[in-house]
Amino acid sequence: MEAPLSIRVQLEAVEARTLSPLAARSAESRGRLQPEEECDLRPAFQHDRDRILHSKAFRRLKHKSQVFLSPSGDHYRTRLTHTLEVAQIARTMAKSLRLNEDLTEAIALGHDLGHTPFGHAGEAVLNQIVEGGFRHHEQSLRVVDILERLNLTLEVRDGILKHSKGMGLILPQDEAEKALTLEGQVVRVADIIAYICHDIDDALRAGVLKAEELPAEAVAQVGRTHSSRIGSMVRNLVGTTIREDDGGLHLTPEMTAAMVRLREFLFDRVYGNPRIRRDFDRARRVLAALFVAVVEDPDREEYAAALGPPENGDRIPAAVDFLAGMTDRYALDLYDKLFLPRPWAVL
Repeated sequence: MEAPLSIRVQLEAVEARTLSPLAARSAESRGRLQPEEECDLRPAFQHDRDRILHSKAFRRLKHKSQVFLSPSGDHYRTRLTHTLEVAQIARTMAKSLRLNEDLTEAIALGHDLGHTPFGHAGEAVLNQIVEGGFRHHEQSLRVVDILERLNLTLEVRDGILKHSKGMGLILPQDEAEKALTLEGQVVRVADIIAYICHDIDDALRAGVLKAEELPAEAVAQVGRTHSSRIGSMVRNLVGTTIREDDGGLHLTPEMTAAMVRLREFLFDRVYGNPRIRRDFDRARRVLAALFVAVVEDPDREEYAAALGPPENGDRIPAAVDFLAGMTDRYALDLYDKLFLPRPWAVL
């Protein structure tokens, strides 16, 4: 009697029947860093998604800043909620375009695993003091490859590495900047949509912005509410991509211009706001001091057990991994222990 097909094989067959010809298929993955026997229940990309979700680096995202440093309000985004919003937006677009949702979600959940504490302020510190610079997307790949050894598929690893854009084009033209899969390219756009929309929402909640200050021409294109802004951007990408039907992702020129304008507005009025910059300037000093302490005195009892071994005698990679992996509150607590005086206990 012939053995029944594994659940994974059946799910791979569903992918083959239902996904777009442009979608990445689990059964056709380019493989993992280390060959391994595949799960009998989960296709490769679903398995990757689960590995990321259960990683320690993913859990730490809940205590890493997005824009507002260690916000006390319950409704401000953290790096974790940002990641979840990126995953939701990316899955909506992937499903509409009949792309692989498991691959899309895996990339989205893993894209910021290497992000520093204190948001981009932390990244800026490490970028200044580390020879060769520091880029969180490269650190995210180091997390999954070396620090947590998740042994992910090439497609997920590539999407994580190429998600970052800074102030670059929303839809890059250079093939070297594009993810190998459309799913990875979708995550890049979803990341931009997510942070434009939720950073505006958080800034309005915090009183850093007023609704009437948003650029009028961009608001006319995307809408006046948080949900309308997300919805208009997502619908524009899906509709324009289907209409163009040339194997790539597309936005209309008007939507692209509106997103670029809103992003520029955020950099000017929110990320550069003096109230926010003051806190992050302090955070920069905290990380810079911790970096010096860890490199110069790696055996201190406060962190020796958590600090990884040097690489070929070089302490800096372990120090960078240690600092980049910190949560905001861990960094502040460690700084307090190392640098702030303690009152004497007088009997």
